[in-house]
Amino acid sequence: MAALLFLLALVYPFVIYPLLLRALAMLALRPPLETSANLSLRTDIVICAYNEEVCIGEKVENCLRIAAAYPDIRIHVYSDGSSDGTASILKSFGDRIDAVISTQRQGKSVGMNTLLERCDGDIVVFTDANVMITEATFGSLWGYFADPSVGCVCGNLNYTNTQEGNVAEMGAQYWRGEERLKHLETQIGSAMGADGALFAIRTKLFRTVPSDIIDDMFTSMSIALAGHRIVQALDFSATERSTTRNAEEFRRKVRIACRAFNCHRLLSPQIWRMPASFVFCYVSHKLLRWLSGFWLVLATVFLALWSLSSQQTWLLALLVLGAAVLLVARWRPLGPLTSVAHGLEMMLATSWGVVESLRGKRYQTWSAAPTSRSAAGAADGQS
Repeated sequence: MAALLFLLALVYPFVIYPLLLRALAMLALRPPLETSANLSLRTDIVICAYNEEVCIGEKVENCLRIAAAYPDIRIHVYSDGSSDGTASILKSFGDRIDAVISTQRQGKSVGMNTLLERCDGDIVVFTDANVMITEATFGSLWGYFADPSVGCVCGNLNYTNTQEGNVAEMGAQYWRGEERLKHLETQIGSAMGADGALFAIRTKLFRTVPSDIIDDMFTSMSIALAGHRIVQALDFSATERSTTRNAEEFRRKVRIACRAFNCHRLLSPQIWRMPASFVFCYVSHKLLRWLSGFWLVLATVFLALWSLSSQQTWLLALLVLGAAVLLVARWRPLGPLTSVAHGLEMMLATSWGVVESLRGKRYQTWSAAPTSRSAAGAADGQS
């Protein structure tokens, strides 16, 4: 019985919860968003960068083209003690951007706090240095803020290098599922947080982010906890490269989960006071996923113990065989089995991030995965 409960906890956030959301969305429990195609708001775009010389020039050009197409847009970029050519590239743009060059490395959250002090527009767009905003969709953003209940708008992110291997393809598939969940959550109330690749908020709702807390989750969830909605905008989009190496993706998942769980621990007293519908979505979408690695291990252990106690040796043999096949699939391409092995490995990485959080790890600073920045980085990493 215990093994079945752990299996249910493992499957629920990835299979059952999306089906429940779809059913709730069909009931149309909430009226549609109020949007306006003619709304234009003063906007600040903010970017933090650490050693991003490979992509920062292209990113700034991307934002400058947007600023040329739409009025009242300012671009702010913070270099977080970069030791490569990032600062020189930013300085080359002169007064076309507001560049803040820090000589000390303090972390992304410190950088975002610094940039927000320089923003005076109605809306702030947060975006990562390696993410290219789809310029034709930028104007769609403002219409969502015509609804006074909306405090945060999530962009729609697409990965561009799914052909570069199983890790990239699995990452893209996982993220497409995330985007669908946020869209369904929007239909019934509020999405459960924004991703730092691309999101926007009302400037007046920004709260200073603690230096060692993940900025995108803290900023978006603080807005939701203050009673405003987080909504997904399918027509406000951007593109990004995914990592292509297992080791890089594992480390990335550990770091993100650790920082997210630190944020959860900070905000949880407020989260548990939210309406039941919000807590239901938060636990289903966030908390149970962070713990998925534990459910996997516990389900396996209890199945093995039950097979021994009931003399069902065939089940134990099946578990051992399955584990062996997945280990082989982890290192050699075996079609769908390699995808399953990668998915289970990422569950374990996420839960290890929770363990690191409980042990006091902070990850205030980190370095980006090379293969998420360029195909050259992917080639170097594989040599």
